[in-house]
Order: sequence, then C-alpha cells, then structure tokens
Amino acid sequence: MRFLRSYIRFVDEVNYRIGRIAMYGLFAMMAILLWSIISKAAFSPSLWTLEAAQFAMVAYFFFGGPYAIQMGSNVRMDLLYENWSLKKKAAVDAITIFCLIAYLFVLLWGAWASFSYSIEYGERSRSIWHPYLWPIKLALVVATILMIAQAVSEFFKDILRLSGETPPGRNPGDQHDDPASRTVGEETGR
Repeated sequence: MRFLRSYIRFVDEVNYRIGRIAMYGLFAMMAILLWSIISKAAFSPSLWTLEAAQFAMVAYFFFGGPYAIQMGSNVRMDLLYENWSLKKKAAVDAITIFCLIAYLFVLLWGAWASFSYSIEYGERSRSIWHPYLWPIKLALVVATILMIAQAVSEFFKDILRLSGETPPGRNPGDQHDDPASRTVGEETGR
C-alpha cells in the first residue's frame, strides 16, 4: 500500500501543478486573438495568429485533462452515481476506469504515430505561416501519458477506498486550499 500512496502523491502533485499552469493557457490564447484583432485593425493582419491560437487551445485542453480527472470534473451520469455510497462508487469507478485507460492507450498509440510521422517527414502546416507540427503533436503525446498516469492514480485511490483507507492527495469533494472549488456560502462563512 505504501507504493500506491507514493504513486498517488507524486502523480497528483505533478498533474495538479501542470493543470494549474495550463489554466493560464486560456489567457495566452486570448492574447493571441486580441493581437489578431489589433493587427487587422491597425496594420497588416498577422498570418500566424489563428493557428497559434488553435495550438494554444489544444495544449490548454490536453494538459488540463489530467487535472480535470484528478478534480473529478469529468462528465459522469450522476442520476444513479450521486446516491451511491463511497465504497460502491469506488467499486464502479475501479471497473470503469479500465475503459478510460484503454481509450487513452489507443489515443497514445495514434498520437505517437502522428508525432513520429511529423518528425520523420518534417511535417508542416499548409497555412501561409507554415509552422512545424511536431511540437503540438509532442504535447499531445506528453499530455496523454499524464492522463494515463492520472487514471492509474484514480484506480489506486479506488483500491484504497475499497480497502477502507483514505487515499492521499486531492480528492473530488475534499475541501482543500483551492479557492475556485469553494461555493459562495463557504467564502462568506454561511
């Protein structure tokens, strides 16, 4: 059980920090699009802004994935799930997580093939800007590996819950130091 706890702590901390940094990717994308608007209005339009904004959005989305899994922000059918006990939730999650892991391995296989192709042939975008595509494809590979690691961490948490232990780290529903997770009543003390 010590290995499970160490793995959970390590992966959760890495993905928490990367997820918090990835949140600011939205601001980077907004800045790129703002520059696009200003450059079109004030002088000649920038050729790189639309594609750079798309790259920023892809990185934001994929590097936010492990964080979303960790925080329990992923979509699930709460119609039945919400009324179940913690042990029943853990048992169902421990089984269904294998569907997610299988999907992520297929995604990783495709991402790796695409990244390898991009490196081997020097693949570039067909736009006027003509950037290399391997950096964003590498980001997809790295983010998918982080999502797999987080899914395994969630599986280990479910094993600990099923054995009656409380898993370490940030768990969905825990009250931790993240102000974004607080409700209005908690902020005002009501």
